[in-house]
Amino acid sequence: MRRFPEPITNLVAAFARLPGVGPKTALRYVFYLLQQPKADLEVMARALMQLGERIQSCPRCFTYTESQMCEICLDPKRDSKILCVVEEARDISTIESTGGFTGLYHVLGGTLSPIEGITADVIRFRELKNRLETEPGIEEIILALSPTVQGETTILFLQKQFAPFNRTITRLARGLPLGATLEFADEVTLGDALKGRKRLT
Repeated sequence: MRRFPEPITNLVAAFARLPGVGPKTALRYVFYLLQQPKADLEVMARALMQLGERIQSCPRCFTYTESQMCEICLDPKRDSKILCVVEEARDISTIESTGGFTGLYHVLGGTLSPIEGITADVIRFRELKNRLETEPGIEEIILALSPTVQGETTILFLQKQFAPFNRTITRLARGLPLGATLEFADEVTLGDALKGRKRLT
């Protein structure tokens, strides 16, 4: 790659740190920004600065918030008996968009992957365990993790660890998506759909 002025090289390196962005894509982003008005670049720079200055983690559920505690944890209308455990903070917005969940959340900050060095000490397992010990009103724990190998490993681990707490532990249902055909369904998805079948009459 040819040598560029230092500001270009630095920004390419910064963009390349984003997930899914390689050096070529990062360079394309930088050249796009160079064609934009300086006023637009200043707006973007201010937004990035505010992200670091004003956004923090909620001390209770560990989602991102601008205040001392997030709006969901502060909302008295939320059902404090149900705790939904998610992998990342962005998963909360996905679940909230359904309008079908009114409980509280806990962000693990990842899933277990011993090969990659992600153990229970790395994710927020200790904080979750402490929360269950200090909030006896929690009756159900929903493990809303992705159906990946790491997600399944984490679900099994949490299920085993929290069994002595005598709380209801559930997981998200899995099955065939709307519009899917049986021909293209994998065995695991089809098997889960059969196990989770619903009675019609």
